[in-house]
Amino acid sequence: MNRREALKNTGIAAGAGVLMPSFLFLLQSCKNEPKLGWQPQFLNIEEAKMLTALIDVILPKTDTPGGLDVNVDKFLDKVFAEMYDESAQQAVRKDMAAFNANCVEKFGNTFDQLDDQQQVTILKAEEANGGQFNPGVWGTAVGEQGPISFYRSLKSMMLWAYLSSEEIGKHVLNYDPIPAAYIGCMPLAEVGNKWSL
Repeated sequence: MNRREALKNTGIAAGAGVLMPSFLFLLQSCKNEPKLGWQPQFLNIEEAKMLTALIDVILPKTDTPGGLDVNVDKFLDKVFAEMYDESAQQAVRKDMAAFNANCVEKFGNTFDQLDDQQQVTILKAEEANGGQFNPGVWGTAVGEQGPISFYRSLKSMMLWAYLSSEEIGKHVLNYDPIPAAYIGCMPLAEVGNKWSL
């Protein structure tokens, strides 16, 4: 090996030694970054990641499909985009930013970046301080409704979207596409799952 080849190989080895840690850091940061597998209509990417993480914690996949399996995140984004007027959309953005700011204040990161225990801690606090919906009769709240937090309202929408989905309505809840006889007195043990509407 001549002197020129030796210098060339030494330079390549030194360059690789300098670049390799940076390259490995980039690979690791890409691996840990949560990916969003859909294109939001209304939400920006950070808001969509937060919503997706919230749904995955509140409605995880178990022996039944999770909220993400039935596209609750995409559905809510579509509701925000097509059903909310501009002032309601601005309120959603403001509330999402405040929710994430609370996560950053408590744990130094946005909700979708927190570990499982930190996410549970945030949601327990939200459950305790989010207010309660009044009981209702035929869809109408009884009494004067107190203030409800963004989290409580969003959770209610998630549950509505989940239970209204075709997959849950047909394959998890009882489903009878052509209702027949009215049974006025049936033992509760025979009712089984809740019924899909």
